[in-house]
Amino acid sequence: MSKKKLLFVINTLSTAGAEMSFLELLRQLDPERYEIDIYVLLAQGELRECLPDYVHLKNTSYSDESVLAKAGKRHLFEMVFQAAFRRGTILRLLPYLVRTFFIMCKNKRLQPDKLCWQLLAQGAPRPDQEYDLAVAYLEGGSAYYVADVVKAKKKVAFIHIDYARAGYNRVIDRACYLKYDHIFTVSQEGRRTFLQAYPELTGHISLFHNPVDRALMRAKSREQITDPAWCDYDGKKLLTVGRLNPQKAYEVAIETMCLLKEAGVRARWYVLGEGEERPKLEQLIHRYGLEEDFLLPGATDNPYPYYAGCDLYVHVTRFEGRSVAIQEAQALGCPVLASNCSGNREQIVDGVDGRLVALEPSQIATQIREMLGDEVFLKQLREAAMEKPTNYPEDIEELCSYAE
Repeated sequence: MSKKKLLFVINTLSTAGAEMSFLELLRQLDPERYEIDIYVLLAQGELRECLPDYVHLKNTSYSDESVLAKAGKRHLFEMVFQAAFRRGTILRLLPYLVRTFFIMCKNKRLQPDKLCWQLLAQGAPRPDQEYDLAVAYLEGGSAYYVADVVKAKKKVAFIHIDYARAGYNRVIDRACYLKYDHIFTVSQEGRRTFLQAYPELTGHISLFHNPVDRALMRAKSREQITDPAWCDYDGKKLLTVGRLNPQKAYEVAIETMCLLKEAGVRARWYVLGEGEERPKLEQLIHRYGLEEDFLLPGATDNPYPYYAGCDLYVHVTRFEGRSVAIQEAQALGCPVLASNCSGNREQIVDGVDGRLVALEPSQIATQIREMLGDEVFLKQLREAAMEKPTNYPEDIEELCSYAE
């Protein structure tokens, strides 16, 4: 029997939660059954070397720079510019771009990145073959590219976000999801918000849990941390992993750290991630005098030793689809404190395998103090978190069924 041909399209291969879960999904596919291609719309990202050796990268050129690095941003601009003028894309999309721009202005939510996704998708090189199954693994560009450009017998798309709060709607998407045979969301709340925009797809949507490899994470968690700011500190260690963007509400975390310090709590908060909010957050840290208390060491290829060594994992964000960082923390037995928001609510049973709290500095600070002061409770949370499943083979089988 000949192998089924699969194409996965993703926006970038940068270090982030969705991209890490994407790599794990690829590892769980059987190369004896499937011929697997991937296309990276922005042709960049530092995770290329992490691709399984049986996966074929279809990009003819590629940059290993992160989209958040200076060189990566320059590469991104070049990609948008080239796509805009390839095959007259910008002229064909001009009515859409103008109309969507004015709608964004009317709604007081200008999102130029959402406009660029259409340029990138419509101006990208066309694939040279037809596939049995094409998968758009992320929203935005990859979803538009698979819907409008790729030739495939079946097409499916993933929704990793709270669709409405992330700023998407049918106008921005040009109703692209109507062209898909099936939609996978990573959370039930994500399903609900997506269906508010696409109610006619109710019978074509199901849940797909982000897969994580507990054994691999445990092995990597034993690697040595060399950062003196971590190794030489003997107080309580709080950890957050995530990009420095507005969704993650780091200004709330910084104010929380200020309250903890005022209350005499001997703790240090580490945030592993990079993003456009860094200058703003550094100014806020300086304003509160927290240079030694709230640290931004940047992104790392291996956050797992930090998970293993922290006293409490804190994930207080405005909204989520389904947080891979929370999954990773729980898989490594971290006690978790998270904001009571979409996505997080589905990953934590309050008081059983973590704690949920309102996104308000005084309440977060109070909860951190109580948790750090109760080792028995923390032990219970660790044990319950370790019992949660990390892989869902039935989800993989459902996805692959669309290739048969």
